[in-house]
Amino acid sequence: MTSSQSPILSARIERWPIAGSFTISRGAKTEAITIVAEVARGGLIGRGECVPYPRYGETPEATLQALQAMQEPVSRRLDRKALQAAMPPGAARNALDCALLDLEAKTSGQRAWNLLGRVPPKACITAYTISLASPEAMAAATAKAAHRPLLKIKLGGEGDGERIAAVRQAAPRSELIVDANEAWSADNLEQNLEHCAEAGVTLVEQPLPAGRDEALARIQRPLKVCADESVHDRKSLGGLRERYDAVNIKLDKTGGLTEALAMADAACSLGFDIMVGCMVATSLAMAPAMLLASQARFVDLDGPLLLARDREGGLRYDGSLVYPPDAALWG
Repeated sequence: MTSSQSPILSARIERWPIAGSFTISRGAKTEAITIVAEVARGGLIGRGECVPYPRYGETPEATLQALQAMQEPVSRRLDRKALQAAMPPGAARNALDCALLDLEAKTSGQRAWNLLGRVPPKACITAYTISLASPEAMAAATAKAAHRPLLKIKLGGEGDGERIAAVRQAAPRSELIVDANEAWSADNLEQNLEHCAEAGVTLVEQPLPAGRDEALARIQRPLKVCADESVHDRKSLGGLRERYDAVNIKLDKTGGLTEALAMADAACSLGFDIMVGCMVATSLAMAPAMLLASQARFVDLDGPLLLARDREGGLRYDGSLVYPPDAALWG
């Protein structure tokens, strides 16, 4: 299906309550603030969702303004290739990139993965996140999730050794990955990694602050370490090989699925393991990332599971198993 009409871009801020609170080393929040971009043409609407991240200087208002500034280029039929040069990587470009691809799929009557020449996504296991708290509170939260095969444990403070030991005791059979969100230091790095190794953790994510992670290249790492805040897109991959074994690819960092897929290919060629990650958001933000799952050693797309409610027509979750999106949701 084609249309001679000019595309029309609109964007809005949405707020989604979190079930309880979501706590990491940088603080806690009780709602997810997302931006939805919609590109309409010929009676069809392509959608994309992003989460502005204060860690990178992004705000909902600035992200909305960045999208609104693209209304004229979109009306002139800006495509995804041109978009990569027209906007910098980040949340705003992610929402528009995914909206344009969703519209392409709807217009052509094909699924997005077929348009991109990618393997159709299959149901896969997602990690489930345990927020940072006291060892006792984290053990209690973990006990409720101990039936899940993969847990992501938020660390990042004094007493992390006690926290991970308590979590392991509460979930003896789950595979554990740890996310320190840049909160460790060169002084406690080796001790904390050893605590994680003793607890049988498979992977530690971003233990040191981005730009101050040189110590990772100087030590004998007892388990694999994954870059998150230290890696954004393909340009940031080159200098990481001595410090990291894996990279966390998030669409809000890469600026959309177009760059994320290219980054995944590049990371694989460099020998990195891949994690596909997310911010706390609805299924509309998770759906495009499902196309990366076939290349990923770890899938962390539990955002909707952490919300009090998901958007209508969201992804299907069966325990920790997440299924590919229906066309009505995205792609």
